Amino acid sequence: MKVTYQTCCGVDVHKSFLVATIISTTGGIEPSYQKKRFSTFNNSILEFKQWLLDNDCHDVCMESTGKYWIPVFNLLEDAINVTIANPKWVKAVKGNKDDTKDSKWIGDLFRLGLVKGSYIPCKAIRILREYTRYRYKLVSCRTSEKNRFQNALTVCNVALDSVVSDIFGKSSTSIIDYLLEQSGNSINHEEIASKLLRSLKSKEDAVIESIEGYQMTDPQKYRMRLVRAHMDYITAEINDVDSMIKTLISSDPAYENAVQLLCTIPGVKRDSAITIISEIGIDMTQFCNSKRLCCWAGLTPGSNESAGKKKSVRITRAGVYLKPALVQCAHAAVASNKSPYYKKNMNHLLNVVARKEPLLRSLG
Repeated sequence: MKVTYQTCCGVDVHKSFLVATIISTTGGIEPSYQKKRFSTFNNSILEFKQWLLDNDCHDVCMESTGKYWIPVFNLLEDAINVTIANPKWVKAVKGNKDDTKDSKWIGDLFRLGLVKGSYIPCKAIRILREYTRYRYKLVSCRTSEKNRFQNALTVCNVALDSVVSDIFGKSSTSIIDYLLEQSGNSINHEEIASKLLRSLKSKEDAVIESIEGYQMTDPQKYRMRLVRAHMDYITAEINDVDSMIKTLISSDPAYENAVQLLCTIPGVKRDSAITIISEIGIDMTQFCNSKRLCCWAGLTPGSNESAGKKKSVRITRAGVYLKPALVQCAHAAVASNKSPYYKKNMNHLLNVVARKEPLLRSLG
């Protein structure tokens, strides 16, 4: 095989230490190896960086093990070309693997150009990504609390969610507050009716019937107040994160232009556009074509064929944060009336399937 890197380094990173092996290819066939161990403290990583520069090594390959590679990458990226490899591309042969051999194995594969590098965006995008992913977690946590609050109502014989479309709307919130303030389990029909707004006024009888006879003890009321307080706290946190994300986007006109450009796509709103940018950045030279980007996001079928038989076409687990955002945008585009192209084509496809279904059944 052709040697891609004359001088390179393979690094096996752990939580408290790293093992590095510099591989130098001079005139002979057999390369020379220099192995050294460093701590993952900042001073020791800087010593590792200087050791690389002293040996004229400007290409390093590391395995992306958890978050352990990030501190090393942060201190090397300004002067060293760092390749972060997916563990499946540098996995050592079973039975011939230990801490002293891993860095040499990674270096040998990297030296011959057999390691595919992972996409690592610039630091500004990485910081934006931290905020968008944290926001995703907060929204998921708030959704869990909403489900918990709604389940608490069901346990207390309150079927309000069967009548109203939004259990956390103004009318519903006002009614639930009234129930939490009651000392007993009786309700005043006139007071309940006075809390109904807009279209819910026509559902007065159904609302009262869904509440009548509810059973809510003081400990249950206290727990519901705790859940609601936590929901309010999470909402305030999300608002703070949104403010910071807005500041990060406005700090660079290129980011704002990219957001506006993405928003021209049917189904893509500003929040989704920011999430997409935080995951893939704005420099598309990292991906040679659109198919490569879709594959990186985990949205293309797999290719596992042997002896003319397809064994699996499952999509990968990649794009844990990007994939849900893109799928959500796709659903919004199909349901959009402002840009009906996808909606009409989806309806056409469904009609074709419906017409072909009797024929497919007869053939099956």
